[in-house]
Amino acid sequence: MTEKIIIAGFGGQGIILAGMLLAYTGMIEGKHVSHIPSYGAEMRGGTANCSVIVSDDEITSPIISNPTTLIVMNLPSLLKFEEKVIKNGNIFVNSSLIENKVSRDDVNTYYIPANELAEEAGSGKVANMIMIGGFIGVTGLLKMENIKESLSAVVSRRNLRFNPINMKALDMGFEYILSQKKAVY
Repeated sequence: MTEKIIIAGFGGQGIILAGMLLAYTGMIEGKHVSHIPSYGAEMRGGTANCSVIVSDDEITSPIISNPTTLIVMNLPSLLKFEEKVIKNGNIFVNSSLIENKVSRDDVNTYYIPANELAEEAGSGKVANMIMIGGFIGVTGLLKMENIKESLSAVVSRRNLRFNPINMKALDMGFEYILSQKKAVY
């Protein structure tokens, strides 16, 4: 199985951290991984996206032209990447910040109110973890316990104190998506 993921939003939303978390977890699970971050000119508030590949097979190229999964945190990211997702791929939309609906009917779409759930978890800054939890709930690509274990390796030392909230957010995203499985996307 090979999952090609693009995570996109603006700087400050933890886009790069989310990608690092998936790549690191894939690595400790013995999978082949690739992680390529991309920043806009500004750090906070500018554009940010990353490409992550997690595969059971060797990765021939880290470049993702057509992702199997798109995780978008803001509207410009949805508009930029929506058409690139493969047919029958997954699009995870932060419905807290994106009112638009995905225009395609040949993909699986999941709307997650990440910012509201993040506030419930204890910090608006963990919306990225809500989205990762939802992604894992749908795909089962990686084990949740390994993702939680990987947090300590990818979160900066000064932010380790937030890991309990990150873990809670991962669980909330996972549980949210499971509760929505009966809903039509």
